[in-house]
Amino acid sequence: MPLPSSAVAFRRILAHFPPELSLAFAYGSGVFQQAGASSAETGNNMLDFVFAVDNSVTWHTTNLSKNRNHYSFLKYFGPKLIANIQNYGAGIYYNTLVPCNGRVIKYGVIRTDALIEDLLHWKTLYVAGRLQKPVKILTQSENLKLQLALTSNLKSAITAAFLMLPESFSEEDLYMQIAGLSYSGDFRMIIGEDKSKVMNIVKPNMLHFQKLYSNILEDCPQVVYKHQMGKLEIDKSPEGQFAQLMALPRTLQQQITSLMDPPGKNRDVEEILLQVAHDPDCGLVVHQGISGIVRSSSLIQTAKTALTAGMKKSVTYSMKKLYKMTKGWLRRR
Repeated sequence: MPLPSSAVAFRRILAHFPPELSLAFAYGSGVFQQAGASSAETGNNMLDFVFAVDNSVTWHTTNLSKNRNHYSFLKYFGPKLIANIQNYGAGIYYNTLVPCNGRVIKYGVIRTDALIEDLLHWKTLYVAGRLQKPVKILTQSENLKLQLALTSNLKSAITAAFLMLPESFSEEDLYMQIAGLSYSGDFRMIIGEDKSKVMNIVKPNMLHFQKLYSNILEDCPQVVYKHQMGKLEIDKSPEGQFAQLMALPRTLQQQITSLMDPPGKNRDVEEILLQVAHDPDCGLVVHQGISGIVRSSSLIQTAKTALTAGMKKSVTYSMKKLYKMTKGWLRRR
């Protein structure tokens, strides 16, 4: 369920930042109720934001003049270096544990073209993965390319989930699979995150997932969507799976190809995907491909945190994550 953070409260927070945003959204446990947490407890959680900007150097220049104290020691090196560091890993620069308008917030800054690249091709699945789950859109420009990429990302999430699910499954099964995509291969799920995170995200927010995906499911020719029953059936024939594999984002197809193509053979992507479509372990191969994308980007992005947050904030943030993980572990005992 959505939390009582009002549109006015979000507008007041956004007013602290340069207004040149092609997309701004809030996400995570400070915005949407998660299982195992009370509304009051969740309402005190850090608010997480992502800001997409057309020009990183220009945006950071203005933000440094308005909010210099948000930045780590990197502020002394100027906006060009900050923008260069932003480009590494998942292409996003986070300022964390920032007091703002009576709340503690974290905000990430990503170039609009880097976001579109991730949405379309799953280059890192970092911000694209965030946008496969319910988020609160705060502002969005009339950028048609971005709007189409946002929809493409949702369609790709459904396609990847279909490949990892059996012939018949529940709507909740589908959303659990989708919500887990961007955590596959993320080492922070081993240490630093509550292991029930995916279930905690999906169960209280089924209506929000349905709002995101039901229209796409109803228009999808590959699925029989029994909306009233919350049940779905898909074509698991090799022909059906091949069509789904061919519709996957480019980076995931490349990951699958590298997993399945022995050195020296150099077969083309279509030939390899046809082989995978006939493989009983097709879903596992897709999962391994997704894990490969996420593992690489999450490692580099986490390594960046020591620079972008500074050592003191990095330790504080990590301790908060470990505390949440321990609480989740104790709840399951």
